[in-house]
Amino acid sequence: MVNVLIAPDKFKGSLSADEVARALEQGLREAAPHAQVSRLPLADGGEGSVAAACAGRFSPEKITVTGPTGRPVTAEVAVHGRTVLIEAAAICGLGVLPDGHKAPLTATSRGIGQALQYALAGEADTIVLALGGVATTDGGAGLLQSLGAVLAREDGTPIGPGGGGLAELHTIDLAEARSALAGVDLVLATDVDNPLLGPAGTAAVYGPQKGATAEDLRQLGDALAGFVRRLEAAGITEAVPLAEAPGAGSAGGIGYAGMLLGGRVYPGADYFLSLLGADELLAANDLVITGEGSLDEQTLSGKLPVALARRARRYGTAVHVVAGRCALPADRTALHFRSVQALTDLTDEDCANDSALSGRLLTQCGRVLADRWIGPERTETGR
Repeated sequence: MVNVLIAPDKFKGSLSADEVARALEQGLREAAPHAQVSRLPLADGGEGSVAAACAGRFSPEKITVTGPTGRPVTAEVAVHGRTVLIEAAAICGLGVLPDGHKAPLTATSRGIGQALQYALAGEADTIVLALGGVATTDGGAGLLQSLGAVLAREDGTPIGPGGGGLAELHTIDLAEARSALAGVDLVLATDVDNPLLGPAGTAAVYGPQKGATAEDLRQLGDALAGFVRRLEAAGITEAVPLAEAPGAGSAGGIGYAGMLLGGRVYPGADYFLSLLGADELLAANDLVITGEGSLDEQTLSGKLPVALARRARRYGTAVHVVAGRCALPADRTALHFRSVQALTDLTDEDCANDSALSGRLLTQCGRVLADRWIGPERTETGR
């Protein structure tokens, strides 16, 4: 019997990781009913992280917190024992903006701090912040304020929301916020390594997709730089080195705020593979099918499919990948994957925005994989 693990990421804008896995499984079972198939929906720290965790050993819990524009939002966190996973995109992400209206200067991360408070109230000793897909560029100021940090104007009143409010910053005291996280292992899971400031910083790189104009970008960059200067003036000697550290610019600077609170940055893909027990499954299966919406240069920098393939190599397990689209030549994908299929090679229609079509094509890909690499009578393991 051939053991097959289906372990994809989501196809962004089309299907969740679990939906991708189920569609592939359907095709595999149709063509190779004798195969033993298991599913492990995955995430790399961005959108879909809570769903992936809850498809495994975690359980969902609903919370209501402040959304990016100040309105309440209801989101889920994932809980397993004393570990709590918080997905930034579900709380202050672009997808939860009211009517999709972007607020580049005023969107706040306050709800993330409130989610941290929820986890602390449940006596969590490990909190994982899955960072990505947010609407904010406030350097995590809102998060810090909701944990008790003082971020005040010259007249002593609290600064307003977002990066725009951060421009008014005069006085900082992080003592209460730092005390709240004392003794907690704060994990900052992200798939980006941008610093906080500069041309590769969070405002310059990600601000435009959050609706920022050229003038907004200037204001946000200046406000974040001023934030770092005020922190340094307040005696926080690590303020500048942390701002320059890889990952400080993740999630609009929430990564930076997390570092100020003692958090440690981990590559999202590798962290989630460990968190969800991927190694045990990779060792127990004969072949693995992974996937993501776009197989491109970012994939090769260590995103989930490549991170999974690197781990599978330790066990001699072949990895096949199915993508919405593939922008890489065969000689580059062959370094990591036994085979590659792209949905865009199977249709002229826009499958990226058609979840039903994507599902049907994934099922077709599952049948192809079964025919080519398992077969009804195949006894080889695919290793």
